[in-house]
Amino acid sequence: MPILNWLTRDEDIRTAQHVPYRLLEEVPDLSAGDGGAGNMLIQGDNLEALKALLPFYAGRVKCIYVDPPYNTRSAFEHYDDNLEHTQWLAMMWPRLELLRDLLAEDGSIWVSIDDNEGHYLKVIMDEVFGRSNFIDTVIWRKNYSPKSSARHFSSDHDYILVYARNSEAFKPNLMPRTEKQDKAYKNPDNDPRGPWKTSDLSARNFYSLGKYAITSPSGREIKGPPGGNYWRVSEENFWQLDADNRIWWGKNGDAIPQIKRFLSEVKQGVTPQTIWSYEEVGHTQEAKKEILKLFEEDVFLTPKPERLMQRVMQVATNSKDLVLDSFLGSGTTAAVAHKMGRRYIAIELGEHAVTHCAPRLQKVIEGEPGGISEAVGWQGGGGFRFYRLGPPVFDEEGHIRQDIRFPVLAAHVWFSETDRPWDGSADSPLLGIHDGRAQALLYNGILGDKRPGGGNVLTRATLALIREDIAKLAPDFDGPLTVYGEQSRLTPATLDRERITFKQTPYDVKARA
Repeated sequence: MPILNWLTRDEDIRTAQHVPYRLLEEVPDLSAGDGGAGNMLIQGDNLEALKALLPFYAGRVKCIYVDPPYNTRSAFEHYDDNLEHTQWLAMMWPRLELLRDLLAEDGSIWVSIDDNEGHYLKVIMDEVFGRSNFIDTVIWRKNYSPKSSARHFSSDHDYILVYARNSEAFKPNLMPRTEKQDKAYKNPDNDPRGPWKTSDLSARNFYSLGKYAITSPSGREIKGPPGGNYWRVSEENFWQLDADNRIWWGKNGDAIPQIKRFLSEVKQGVTPQTIWSYEEVGHTQEAKKEILKLFEEDVFLTPKPERLMQRVMQVATNSKDLVLDSFLGSGTTAAVAHKMGRRYIAIELGEHAVTHCAPRLQKVIEGEPGGISEAVGWQGGGGFRFYRLGPPVFDEEGHIRQDIRFPVLAAHVWFSETDRPWDGSADSPLLGIHDGRAQALLYNGILGDKRPGGGNVLTRATLALIREDIAKLAPDFDGPLTVYGEQSRLTPATLDRERITFKQTPYDVKARA
C-alpha cells in the first residue's frame, strides 16, 4: 500500500504525540438548556480536545463529519505553496488518527474536501483507516450556476470521502423513497395488490432454461426474447407468475411480456447514492442565506447547508447516536444533529465558538425555524454544555499534577490499560474488569482516608477492600489484577501469588502518546 511521505513527516508526528493531555472544564455561563442532554461544545485546539476526549469516548462515536481547511490560498495566514502543503499534511495526520480511535466499530467518518488536497487525503486515510475500510466518494454539486469569473473551469462540486472503522460492521441506512420514485408505479389493471411497474423479463446472460416460445393471451406467438437474450425465468416459473397475474402483456394482451413489480413489495427505502445534487441537499448560496438569517452577517467563507448535514446523518446515524465534528466552523453539524435528535460533540478553535456557535445552538434550543427545522418538525428543546481546555493532567516531567482528582486519573488509567472509555463510579478503587483482568486505582483518598498516603498504599487491608468490590461486580472472577498506587507494602512473593501487577503513581502513569 502506498504511504504518503513528506520532508518533515517523522518530526511532525512526534510533535503531535507530545501534545499535552488536558482536562475539559465546563463554562456554565456559556452552557444552555438541559445540561444532561449529552451534548458538548468545546472551544480549543482540536488536537488537544480530541486527546482529552479519548478516555471517555473512545470507540463510542457513531458518525464523524469534518470540514477541514481545503488548503486554498486563504487557508493559512502566509501563503507558500510547498510550506502550506506540508503544514496541511502535518495538521491532518494526527487528527485523523485520534478520530479513528474515537470511532465506534460500526461507525463512519465523512471528510469534505476538494481537488487541492483530495488525492493526498485519500492516501492518508487509506493508511490511517485501512484501504479495506474505504466506503466511497460522495460528489456534492454545490453550485447551481457556473462561475463566469473562473480562470479555466467553474468548479461546481466538492468531495466527501467516506470511511468506516470496520467496513464489515458499517451498515448505512436506506434513504426514504421520494414522491417522484413512487409516481412510476401505476395500476392500470386495478390489481388488488396496488400500484406496480413493469420490469424486463429478458437478459443477455446465458440461462439454459431461458429459451422457449410463448403464446400471448391474444394468440400471438412469441418465439423467444429479443435476439441474443434469454428469459430470466424458466418456462415453468413463467406460467406460475402468469397464473398469479404477475405478467403484463400490454393493454391488448399481445405485447412482449414483462414482470409486474409491486410498490408494496419493494424495499421501503433507497440505497444511498454517491451523486448528491443541490436540489436534494442544498448549495453554497443556500448555506450562506442560512448564516445571514442567523447572524445578519456573512462571516463564514464556506458554510455547509443544513440539508447536506441532514443527508449525512440520515445515512450514517439513528436517533440518539453520537456525532462528532472537530472543525465546527459555523456550527451547522451541531445544529442539525440537535434538531435530528442525535447527541453531539463539537469542537472549534476560534472565538466564534463563543460569538457564533454557542448563540446558534441557543437559538436551536429556542426552536429556531430555519434550515431543516420544518422538514424534521423541530420545535425546540434540549441543551449543551460549553467546555474549554483546562490545565494539563501531567507536568513537564510527566508526573501527575497535584490538583487532579480521582475520576480524571481513573479515566486515564482505565483507557491506557484497556483502550476503552471509562464509565465506572468514583466511589471505589476498582475501575472495572476487562479482558479477564481487573484494574484498580488507589489515589486521592478514594477509600476515605485523607492522611498523606492514606488509602493510597497497597496493603493487605486495601487489597481486601478491592477484592470485596470485585466479588460484588463479578462473583466468579478469578483473574489477575493491576493496581496503581503510591506504594506497595506487599512482598514480591505475595504479589506474584495473588497475581497482582503493581504500578506506582505517579511514575508508572504516563501521558498517552
